[in-house]
Amino acid sequence: MSTTRPYSPGDRGPESGDGGASGAPGGGGLAVPSGGRQARRLSFDGESGVVPLARDFARQALHAWGWLPAASADRRAAAEDVLLVVSELVTNACLHAEGPDELRISCDNKVLRVEVSDRGAGQPAPRTPHRAGRPGGHGMFIVQRLCLDWGVVRTPGVTGKTVWAELGAPA
Repeated sequence: MSTTRPYSPGDRGPESGDGGASGAPGGGGLAVPSGGRQARRLSFDGESGVVPLARDFARQALHAWGWLPAASADRRAAAEDVLLVVSELVTNACLHAEGPDELRISCDNKVLRVEVSDRGAGQPAPRTPHRAGRPGGHGMFIVQRLCLDWGVVRTPGVTGKTVWAELGAPA
């Protein structure tokens, strides 16, 4: 399901800057318990190779939170979905929004949330109509298909946006 809501139902929106941890260059973010919710943050400031950096960072978070190594095929598929969504959102920021500024990943027992902030003015949307055989333009279609929900948050008076996506935690 795609949405233009700034946040998912029941959510207060993106986590405030006070509740997370800064990610060090090279993927060194810290886990932060927050009312049963774990969170990690990675800044892309001055970094190159941001897509593999983001995937490695997300993989480390999934290991820390017990999603990996996966004990079943369903858990392995859920972890791979998270890594694919991270790749797609960061790639979109690179291609359409002057590059990503920050990646935030948070998880509770039911939902994992991925947020990618950038300075772009564009509005992400799945290409319509989607043509599976055509190269390119599949990123937001993939996000839409894999996620429970997704959307865009803009802060008035601030350049850029945060694209967020939520995936169900494995059972």
